[in-house]
Amino acid sequence: MTDKIVVLSTCGDADEAGRLARRLIEKRVAACVNIVAGVRSIYRWQGSIEDSPEHLLIIKSSRPALEALQAELRAAHSYTVPEIVALPIVDGSEDYLAWLGVELGEAS
Repeated sequence: MTDKIVVLSTCGDADEAGRLARRLIEKRVAACVNIVAGVRSIYRWQGSIEDSPEHLLIIKSSRPALEALQAELRAAHSYTVPEIVALPIVDGSEDYLAWLGVELGEAS
């Protein structure tokens, strides 16, 4: 098991997705953010079933950076309750995992 994680979040449009991704990279709470356009989300919100186009952010980070990452997303996100779901990276390429650590500002 590594201390690296993948965090999933969604937002309503490409501009916000790009702005959030850049902010997370600049703050070094994410090493890489993939933006997947064309996601369709169906969910219940305030008593109604919603059907919305969204952009999915696939954020590569680490457990030690998660609290700061969440704070950055909450501060900059347009949603009242942004999706923030962290999944563990159990294993992976040693080179890639090391690169994540460098980009997150972790000591080598």
